[in-house]
Amino acid sequence: MPSSILGKKLGMTQIFEENGRVTPVTVIAAGPCVVTQLKTITKDGYSAVQIGFEDVKEHRLNMPQKGHFAAHEVKPKRTLREIPIDEGETLAEGHEFKADIFAAGDKVAVTGISKGKGFAGVMKRYGWRGNKATHGASTSHRKPASGGGTDAAHTFKGSGKPGHMGDAQITQQGLRVVRVDTENNLLLIKGAIPGANGGLVMIKKFIR
Repeated sequence: MPSSILGKKLGMTQIFEENGRVTPVTVIAAGPCVVTQLKTITKDGYSAVQIGFEDVKEHRLNMPQKGHFAAHEVKPKRTLREIPIDEGETLAEGHEFKADIFAAGDKVAVTGISKGKGFAGVMKRYGWRGNKATHGASTSHRKPASGGGTDAAHTFKGSGKPGHMGDAQITQQGLRVVRVDTENNLLLIKGAIPGANGGLVMIKKFIR
């Protein structure tokens, strides 16, 4: 059975656990996912499976995509991802798996694309405190200091500069699955996960 699944972030809420404690959770529609292709060491040099998530109408696909799904005799899917599997593990193309591959109490790592913040200055991007704002001490309250110098004559690697913020792949590790709703195929995971509501996420079992 695969140890990872694709899902869609639905939003956050809070629930009461069995001990009566209120717990903030993120709700994820996890799967169903289908094995669309097998990767083997003999043919591809590594062991993995390609999984598909969310049905898509065939007219939205280009010809190579249509041929790929037809060759493996699976319904067209909107999103494809590869996940590694152990050598010798047997899975069949067309095999479907859902949120029930996880159980309450499991530790997971969730990967998603963080919210884009656009162009941001150093105070917003890095949390810098800025320059003094009183008694005419400075006319540059939010600007970064000089990043180079007459000796170096170049900008040092790692220097904080204004620029594009967010819209990056983030992995949140060690999150706990609080509840698995097998009837509605939902995962309730404690805490926040990367990305906006409706965003694609990958959930995998966390093994350190």
